[in-house]
Amino acid sequence: MHQPPLCLRAHKMELADAELIAAVLDGDPASFEPLVARYSPRLFATARRYARREDEVEDIVQEIWTKAYQKLSSFRGEAPFEHWLMRLAVRTCYDFLRAHQRNRERTFSELSEPESDWLESYVADPSTASETAAAARQLVEKLLADLSAPARLIITLLEIEERSVKEIAKLTGWSVPLVKVRAFRARAEMRKRLAKIAREKYL
Repeated sequence: MHQPPLCLRAHKMELADAELIAAVLDGDPASFEPLVARYSPRLFATARRYARREDEVEDIVQEIWTKAYQKLSSFRGEAPFEHWLMRLAVRTCYDFLRAHQRNRERTFSELSEPESDWLESYVADPSTASETAAAARQLVEKLLADLSAPARLIITLLEIEERSVKEIAKLTGWSVPLVKVRAFRARAEMRKRLAKIAREKYL
C-alpha cells in the first residue's frame, strides 16, 4: 500500500494527538489511553537513563503520565505534544534523582581492559585522553550514579543524548547561562571523580 509522505504522516500524528487531548479535556478519559500507548516506549527509554531498577523506572513513567493527565489543560498546542511530554519527563526524572540522591561512591576495581587503558592514558596526560573514546563513554556511564542530581542530568542530556545547550534549557526550564554553568560544574565533578578513581587504581 502506498505510504503518505513522511511530513504528512507526522502532521496526521500531531493532529491525532490534538484530537485525543481535546476529547480528554471534553470529559472522555478513555481518549488518554492511545497517548499512553504511543509515547510510553519513549518514556521508558528516558527513565532507564536515570534509574537502574525496573520498579523505579515503572514508578517514574507512572508519575509522568499522572502529571501529564493532571496538567493536560496547560498544554497549549504551540509545540507538539511529545515535546511538552518530554519536558515533563526530564523534570520528573530530575526530581527522582534529587529524592534518591545517595552517596554511592565506589572503587572501580573491575574495569574492562579498554577502560583501564583509557584511564591509564588519562592519568599520564589528561589533555591527550580523548573524551569521545568508546571506553571514556563507558566510564562516564559508570560514573553517573556517583554524581549530584544536576550533574547527572546535564551529563546524560549533553554527553549521552548529545543534546544542545538550547535544547537542555527548553527541557529543564533552566536558563541557557544556568545550563552552561551546570555543564561546567558537572564536567569538573566528573573529572574530580575520575582523578579519585585513578589515584585508587594507580597510586
